[in-house]
Amino acid sequence: MFKLSEIKELVKLIDQTSVQELEIENEGARLHIRKPVKTEVVNVQAAPITHTYSQPPVAAVVQQAAAPAVQAAAPEAVPTKAPAADLHQIVSPMVGTFYSAPSPDASNFVKVGDRVQEKSVVCILEAMKLMNELEAEVSGEIVEILVTNGQLVEYGQPLFLVKAD
Repeated sequence: MFKLSEIKELVKLIDQTSVQELEIENEGARLHIRKPVKTEVVNVQAAPITHTYSQPPVAAVVQQAAAPAVQAAAPEAVPTKAPAADLHQIVSPMVGTFYSAPSPDASNFVKVGDRVQEKSVVCILEAMKLMNELEAEVSGEIVEILVTNGQLVEYGQPLFLVKAD
């Protein structure tokens, strides 16, 4: 049988490596860990199309036929907000539900402007009914909280921006 602490350590080790999948059998128990596939969502906004239905004079029709064809520009992807170079992102190590406090009636672990240390707990991520505390990886000041309480988060999704010391 696998202990919870062993499973957590294996998940953390796999998260820090390029290994995508791990399967282990031990005393009849089997453990299978797989990293989720990363997907990117790109928002594309199409340019509005306008039509005119008026009849141009004959001279204008000839001139339009002789003019070179103009290709429409492809719609550009909407840029996402990139963090400043001096800010550290605390990202989700797993898919789960983000909780900003240890219980609904308790105060949040951190808020914007709070100072954190490397091992400070910044939130809880719930995955498969397990509550996992997420610790800050750096010392510094919380500049922005990028998700809301109770929000489903993806693997690798930025949760906090920290101005590191």
